[in-house]
Amino acid sequence: SENHPIHLHGFNFFEVGRGLGNFNPEMDPEKFNLVDPVERNTVGVPAGGWTAIRFIADNPGVWFMHCHLEIHTTWGLKMAFVVDNGHGPDQSLLPPPADLPKC
Repeated sequence: SENHPIHLHGFNFFEVGRGLGNFNPEMDPEKFNLVDPVERNTVGVPAGGWTAIRFIADNPGVWFMHCHLEIHTTWGLKMAFVVDNGHGPDQSLLPPPADLPKC
C-alpha cells in the first residue's frame, strides 16, 4: 500500500498531525504540533491513516485539493474548497465584467 501525496491549490498549510488507523477526535488533537509545524502545499498521507492540516482560508475562490497520483483522483481522492470573500479588496474576488457572455 502506498501513501497519498495530497496537494492543495491556492494555499500553503501547516501539517499539525498524522497517524495510522482512524482519526480519534478525543485523543489525537492532544498530540498536534501547534508550536512549529512544517509549512507546505503537499503532504504525504499514510496509507490507512490520516493527516491534520491547518491554514487560513483568506484567498477567495474555488480551490482544488487532490492526490497527486492521477489514478487516485478517479477513486475519489479529490475535493474542492469554496472560500468566500473576506474583508477588503485584497480578500475579495472582483465581479465579472459587465460584457461577460452568460451561459
